[in-house]
Order: sequence, then C-alpha cells, then structure tokens
Amino acid sequence: MISLREFPDRRSEWENFRHAPGQASSCDTGMVDKPRDCSARVSDIRWLAPQVVEADLALIEPAFLPFQAGQWISIPLGPKSVRAYSIASPPSRGQLLTLSADVAPGGPGSRWFKRLTIGEGVTFKAPNGDFVVAKGSGRSPLFIAEEIGIVPIRSMLLDLLEGDVTGEILLLFGAAKRELLVYHEEFEALAARRPQIRYVASLETPLWELVERTVTSTEGKEAYLSGGGLMITEVRARLMGRGMERTLIKREKFW
Repeated sequence: MISLREFPDRRSEWENFRHAPGQASSCDTGMVDKPRDCSARVSDIRWLAPQVVEADLALIEPAFLPFQAGQWISIPLGPKSVRAYSIASPPSRGQLLTLSADVAPGGPGSRWFKRLTIGEGVTFKAPNGDFVVAKGSGRSPLFIAEEIGIVPIRSMLLDLLEGDVTGEILLLFGAAKRELLVYHEEFEALAARRPQIRYVASLETPLWELVERTVTSTEGKEAYLSGGGLMITEVRARLMGRGMERTLIKREKFW
C-alpha cells in the first residue's frame, strides 16, 4: 500500500512557469493544428497514486508541438489498437508533454502505460480533440472533473493562469477515493496564491450535488465537464436547469 505522503508534491512546480522564449501555443495564435506524426522519448515516470501513472514525453519530431489545452494524443498499440491520452501539461510546454493515466482497468492501454521505461521511444499522432477553452469569449470557466478526467482540465487551468486572468475560475473535483484526487495539493496551492481560483474537492458528495450547492448562477459562465458519462449527464442537466445553454457546456467522456 502506497502512502499519500509518497506521492509527488506538485504545489510549487508551476509557480514561476512562463512561455519559453519565442514559443507560442496554438491558442495564442488562434490556429488549430491538424494531427501529425510525432516521435518522443520518455524522460520521466511518476506514480501519482497506486493506480495513476504520469509520464513525460520529450519531443524529438517535431521539437515543439503546438496544441490547445485540453487536447489529446493518439498512440498506436498494434495494427488495430489505438489509445488516446489527454495532455496534462500546458501548451507552452510543447517540447515536453505530460500524460497521466489510470491503469486500474488493466486493458491494453493500461498494460502499455505501466510498462513504460525511461528512455523508451514513443510514436503518436497529435494534437487531437476539440475539448478546448474558448479564449476571448468573455465568460468565466466552470471546470468540473471526475477522477482521471482532471487531466485535460489541469492543462486548461495552467494555460489560463499563464495569461491575464480577471474573472473567477471555479474548479469542482470529485473522486470515489482520496488517492484519485490527483493534483489536489497543486490545486489547493494555486487557489491559495491566485484569488481568481475557487477550488472545491469532494469525496462523498456527487458532483451534480456539488454543482447545486456552489453554482448559484450560470450567467456569464461556460462549463467544461470531464469524467464519466453518468456524471456528465447529471451535471449537464443541472446546469441547463439553471439556465446555461447547451452550446456553452463542453464535454470529454473518459468512460
């Protein structure tokens, strides 16, 4: 049994992080990049929880991958087997992609992720997906994540914090077990340093109920839901019941 004290402390990792000189993300330029063949090498591997693995991929070709926060990469595991993994790091780190995966299911993707070794080469297609923040909309983001669904949300949050954030950012994070609240300490530290962030985590309260308790108005907000299909359905119904338009609710279903 792994103690929570053994998990990496990520609270200060992003405190002074900014864009690399001369690099711009696709969000900054307004461009949407098409998926391309990429190659990288595993530079680090960390166990964030007994069933959650985080890996850093150092890009080889291209040297820097433009992408939008919330997107994912597609990794071929065989002739007819492909797995998608959301990027946990912000677009400004396009030279080093961080992936996080729940390996508990035990399928081909889980086995591949668990067997990764430092120095191993990885080929993939990226960037993929349209689960991205609508920058410049003037609306405040409402992030709602369930367990490993936090991965693309983390990328979005870090990306937003690298810019000039004026409105409130609300992050609701739920999990069945404490160890599945990965990045929890990091979010707590960010909320303590940045008054724009309101962070609420829960182990016992369903996310739909957390929405009812914390979201008193949907005016001027847009929602990003990431996690299980049931959670997404329940939360979307509550948000629409509070007047949020369907088009302002983006979803990324993990299971």
